[in-house]
Amino acid sequence: MKKTIIIISIIAGIAAIYTAWNLFGPTLSIPEKKFFYVYSGSDYEKVRQSLLDKNIIKSKGWFDFVSKRLKYPNNIKPGKYEIKEGMSLFGLIRTLKSGNQTPVRLVINKIRTKEDLAGKIGKNFETDSATAIRFLTSNDSLSSFGLDTNTVMTIVIPNSYMLWWNGSFRKIITRLKDQHDKFWEGKRTEQAKKMGFIPSQVYTIASIVEEETLKEEDKGKIASVYMNRISKDMKLEADPTVKYAMRDFGLKRILHGHLKHSSPYNTYQNKGLPPGPICTPSMNTIDAVLNAPKTDYIFFVAKPDFKGYSNFAATYPEHQKYAKAYQQALDSLFAKRKNLNQTNKP
Repeated sequence: MKKTIIIISIIAGIAAIYTAWNLFGPTLSIPEKKFFYVYSGSDYEKVRQSLLDKNIIKSKGWFDFVSKRLKYPNNIKPGKYEIKEGMSLFGLIRTLKSGNQTPVRLVINKIRTKEDLAGKIGKNFETDSATAIRFLTSNDSLSSFGLDTNTVMTIVIPNSYMLWWNGSFRKIITRLKDQHDKFWEGKRTEQAKKMGFIPSQVYTIASIVEEETLKEEDKGKIASVYMNRISKDMKLEADPTVKYAMRDFGLKRILHGHLKHSSPYNTYQNKGLPPGPICTPSMNTIDAVLNAPKTDYIFFVAKPDFKGYSNFAATYPEHQKYAKAYQQALDSLFAKRKNLNQTNKP
């Protein structure tokens, strides 16, 4: 009898250990990217099957056992959940039930088109790029934000944003608009007003400057060129706007034929600013426009040393001198490359 009791006790102990291990032990498999996604509209069966398909859990029996006791089947919350090293089944279900998801860090640097933004959103969030582009190309959707299909990209201030993975595209745009409003609140809007512009116009000028140079020292001077041209009712004649109009951002040299491309964004054909920005400029570039120096510059061209800086001119003859020097340096560079290629031919 005593031996029987001992055996039963041992079996009970093993069963208890086995149960505890399955409930509280590190039995989960960590997915490749360490995250599990619960999609909006998912029910309990879909969540469970997805966990099984991804091999995160091994058995639906234990999952059901814990889920029912924690009342998870009626508390499904969509989101992006981190599966941590050593996490137990109990910890997983408690996390899923609580909705304690991991936010997505959306990093926006330079984006050129609405399609690029839609693609970036679709890649990082539950909402897909098709939904995003429909929103971005609908004036009805954008009107509540005070935007239209030309100006919508002006609300994108390059920065790092923390957002929920399952948030709607409208919520994402709202977050971007909030950051935009915060950025422009007060001093910057006053500066723009003193210059005779509204924030979206400053942003558009900055987008052109952003595409013209990487050199911080030149940004303000380039901005002054464009503002001087606007004040003199001259065409901007900005090469980056031609690239944008043609949607050919790999163009290295703008040729005469390119200038004939018909588009409201082609500033060789149309006076004034293009209808909207041609990229999302950095905060530093926007501030460079707002703090642009007063100059007489009407022209600028790259310096012939190819270090990325520009020569600026107030008169056309002076500009022609700088342009000739750059063209000669460019021709010489191409000639050297051609000779090198011919020398290296077998």
